[in-house]
Amino acid sequence: MGTAKSSSNGTTKPKLKAAPPPTDPFPETQPRDYNIAAVDRTLDLLEALSRVGPASLAALAESAGCTRTAAFRLLRTLKSRGFTIQDEARGLWRLGARWSALGRAAADQGALAATAMPFMTALGKATGENVYLRVRDGMESETVAIYQTDPAIRMYSEVGKRGPLHAGSSRILLAFAPEPVQTQLLAQRLNRYTPATRIDSTWIAADLQRIRTRGYLITSDEVVAGAVGIAAPVRDATGTVIAVLHISSPSMRMRPPRPRTVLPQVMDAAAKLSMELGAVGKPIQDALLRDETSATKWAMGGSLITHNRPHTIFR
Repeated sequence: MGTAKSSSNGTTKPKLKAAPPPTDPFPETQPRDYNIAAVDRTLDLLEALSRVGPASLAALAESAGCTRTAAFRLLRTLKSRGFTIQDEARGLWRLGARWSALGRAAADQGALAATAMPFMTALGKATGENVYLRVRDGMESETVAIYQTDPAIRMYSEVGKRGPLHAGSSRILLAFAPEPVQTQLLAQRLNRYTPATRIDSTWIAADLQRIRTRGYLITSDEVVAGAVGIAAPVRDATGTVIAVLHISSPSMRMRPPRPRTVLPQVMDAAAKLSMELGAVGKPIQDALLRDETSATKWAMGGSLITHNRPHTIFR
């Protein structure tokens, strides 16, 4: 215990106790709920509108799980800010043009890559392989995020790198692209990057259907000789495929049956990312139990790369 000190006039002053440390107002053991009910209802309504719109007030209220009165008030508020549009003649509501600006801003700020990185990191650590996220931009694919598990592992792409849609893991993006995009691309002369690159438009068109049925893609040597890719689609809240998540590895690290062994991990990571983006999750077992087609049977060839345009394979 502390002792008292004497002052100059002989009186004794008690020792002052130290002030207790400030209490953490937000202790981790008692997480606070910061959700605002009105905001939650608004976002539920907007997600419903993105899924089923243009739609009537009744349909939107039912899909969002709120009353018609609440839905109407929220929609009118959003309308005043340009985020919804009301077709009074038909009684339908649709998303407003203001969302286009927000979507572009989100893309410019790297929202998709930032959202995907935790899932890519987990997948990379679980498989020990590099993980890539690609999106479709017109008639090409673009790498928007990479998780490099080991600096010693060869990188087959780099952020910002554009590539073909008809070859490699990006064929998933072509499989779920609008039909006019598929038709236009398959009518063109397709580049051959290696002897394993498939450029027969009839075969590719059939494989696009197989990909849509299976929900995954395993390729080898199609863009880079000696590289094996295992890929799965990523969906947004509307169910639209917006990206492909895949691991790529040297063929010596992906000898059978390893590709089929790591496939569930790739599909699970893509499904979790999709759910983070608002998509409704689906079980992957059905897709994995389907018979393997010729698209997933690949030969291990070690050929030189041939191409008609520069193609960087190192980061």
